[in-house]
Amino acid sequence: MFIKVKCHPSSKKEIFEKKDENSFEIFIKEKPERGEANKKVTEILAEIYGVSHKKLRIIKGAKSPSKIFEIHD
Repeated sequence: MFIKVKCHPSSKKEIFEKKDENSFEIFIKEKPERGEANKKVTEILAEIYGVSHKKLRIIKGAKSPSKIFEIHD
């Protein structure tokens, strides 16, 4: 399963918006430095889908606000 995410790091508030079945817009407080923002987004998605964060993998956009994640078995 693929998940599209539009990430807004360094936001004042943490907001999660579901745009579509597998499409989200996430505002987080973490800065886009040293993978902090990616780690937080991964934790949020793992909680939403009820899986371990180790089952989520960034397929595309590790250094971009638009990301594609994959849940693998």
